[in-house]
Amino acid sequence: MSTKNKIAVVTGGSRGLGKNMALALAKKGIDVVLTYNSNKEAADKVVAEIQSFGQKAFAFQLDTSDINLFDNFIQQVAEQLQAQTGSPNFDFLINNAGTGLYALATETTEEQLDAIFNIHYKGVFFLTQKALPFMNDGGGIVNISSGLTRITMPGSSVYGSMKAAVETLTTYLAKELGSRKIRVNVIAPGAIETDFGGGRTRDNKEINAHIASLTALGRVGLPDDIGGVVAFLCTEDAGWINGQRIEVSGGQSL
Repeated sequence: MSTKNKIAVVTGGSRGLGKNMALALAKKGIDVVLTYNSNKEAADKVVAEIQSFGQKAFAFQLDTSDINLFDNFIQQVAEQLQAQTGSPNFDFLINNAGTGLYALATETTEEQLDAIFNIHYKGVFFLTQKALPFMNDGGGIVNISSGLTRITMPGSSVYGSMKAAVETLTTYLAKELGSRKIRVNVIAPGAIETDFGGGRTRDNKEINAHIASLTALGRVGLPDDIGGVVAFLCTEDAGWINGQRIEVSGGQSL
């Protein structure tokens, strides 16, 4: 009798780093529930690709900045998993969904700060809280931070501060959830070539070359550099890694 596959929920899994994480998890034999904000077509393509690996995959629309949606979302996921696997529970939560903000501290508006707070901290906090009753003991949470908590670049004060809050939250959750053997870690990607922030790192040759020159391995990161690390943290090989910030930046600004 085959053992039931582990299941991971990945927010913002239809594009960019989240898509790469979802595919990397599937390649490790983990089934995937992914969320998308608006592009159902892109999410469906990721689902089809995961299914082509022989894994189960489901996509749900979710605005992770609106905590009023979370109860209904978790209920939808639980019902789908109950129908498909015989249990409403899942094993891993990857808090990846996010948007960028590039604004100097002197120019940032209250609306901009609130938007970043809602998606990058409040949303992460309460989605985790709502998910925990449906998470299997012995599972794991991977939060996504940023190299910008360590490497300061003008214009990222709000974004970097919120990510620093998520890093602190990660260590508290690791402590509080230890009795359930749920591991909680945070990945801090360096600059990556995706469409994030309007594709600045990918499309602006000056920014790209500048970051490459600051990076020990001599280039800007790619999505493939990140997804596998998240997937690794959801395997038994990473079973003794807990409460850690793992920067995945190729040695940026050492």
